[in-house]
Order: sequence, then structure tokens, then C-alpha cells
Amino acid sequence: MPEKIIQKPLADRMRPENLEEFVGQENIVGADKILRKIIESDQIPSMIFWGPPGSGKTTLGQIIAKMTDADFVKLSAVSSGVKEIRNVIGKADAETKLKNKKTILFLDEIHRFNKSQQDRLLPYVEDGTLILIGATTENPSFEVNHALLSRTRVFVLEPLAAADVKKLVKRALSDRERGLGKVKIGIAEKDLDFLAGLSNGDARTALNVLELAAAIGKKTDGGQMTIGKEEIKEALQKTSLLYDRAGEQHYNIISALHKSMRGGDADAA
Repeated sequence: MPEKIIQKPLADRMRPENLEEFVGQENIVGADKILRKIIESDQIPSMIFWGPPGSGKTTLGQIIAKMTDADFVKLSAVSSGVKEIRNVIGKADAETKLKNKKTILFLDEIHRFNKSQQDRLLPYVEDGTLILIGATTENPSFEVNHALLSRTRVFVLEPLAAADVKKLVKRALSDRERGLGKVKIGIAEKDLDFLAGLSNGDARTALNVLELAAAIGKKTDGGQMTIGKEEIKEALQKTSLLYDRAGEQHYNIISALHKSMRGGDADAA
């Protein structure tokens, strides 16, 4: 029996590899914007990326490492601790001394680290042993200690516009190497708009739904796979607002409710 080849998820395969492929966040990586300038000049400071899921935090970190020829180490604060940080610091120190090569530590969910764990990073961020890129969905002013925050630059990433999500979905449909281009898939523009709208600015969600919808789509007599609104709904299962009971989104949604009520629009409320 032949060995089964396990393929990476579509969202991971379609991850942009350079700034030209990167979609959205024009406010920080657009032409002549600050983050693009410091990447292109190879003057990378330690920084915090604050933004919702699927807005490009990890992708941007990987692109920065590639463009600056830095060693890229990704850890999750959910599953890592002081031991893992110590190992990264040791390797980063050796890379600097032996190869004169920078190390970027991408720490996902940095808000999950407690104060002592964050403090562990301070001297190595300060002396340049490693460049820290922390990613968080929570307001870093509340979740990252001030000593570490003062040594980093915070960049805010916004949810992707529906048009940007649609662009990424179309790229996945046409890409024959990393995407679904080798599969004949038919999807109407209105259904692409429907998928992009339901993703709530989350590119990963849109691509995951597309991949599953393609697996359950209907085949025509000509062998083309057809994806419509029903397949998208079934793949998505449910639609919901991004909401966190004790976090930033709680206050954003409550604020929107209050504003709509003050405006006398009962339907909006």
C-alpha cells in the first residue's frame, strides 16, 4: 500500500513569501510606510504586532526574517516556557558570535507569558542578542509588562477588508503550485463576495472554508467542481462576531451598541 502524503492546509501553503504577495496592512507596510522602510533598510527593532486572527502577524514576521536574512524561531507562549526561551537565547548568541547573523524570536500569543517570563527576555532584547517580534490579539498596554513594552515598537494590524480577502481567495483558486489551481473549481463572484464577507477580515478562516468547501462541492458532468453559497455555509458551520468577554472586543462591541442606540437606530442596535 503506497504511503499517504499528508499535505499542509491551504492557508499555510498560500502564506505570502514576500511583501509583494502580502495583502492588506497598507498603513504600516505600504509604500513609504514606516515598517516597510525599516525592513528594507535592515534596521529591525524588537516589536509587538497587535491584531485580530488572520490579519497576517505570523506571515509578516516570516517575511521580515527572510528579507533581512535572519534566523527565524517561532514559539507559542501557550506551550513554551523559560526552558525554551533559554535554548533560543543560547542559539541566538552563538549565531551572532560565529556567523554574525541575527535571530528573530517570533513569540505568538505573547500576552500568555506571565510577568516573570516576559522579564526573562528583557536583557537579551536590550543588548540585541535577539530581535523579539511578539504577536497578540490583546491590547499590549494591558497584557505586556511596561519594561518590555518600552523596549519594543507596537504595530497595529487591522482586520483585512473584504476585497483583500477576496483577492487572497482568488489567488488560492488560481495558484497551481500551492493552491487549488490544478482542480477545476467554479465559483460565482457573488459567492466569492459571500465568503469574503463571512470571514470577518480573517484570511485564514476564508482559506480554510474554501478548502473544505472544495472537498464537499458538487461535480458537474464535465468534471468541474462547483462551489456555491450552500457549500460555503456548510463549510463555515456558523458565523459569529469576534468577541472576547474580558478583552478588547467586548468594549468595541458594547461601544458600537451604545452608538447605534444613541443614534436612534433600533435595527442597528
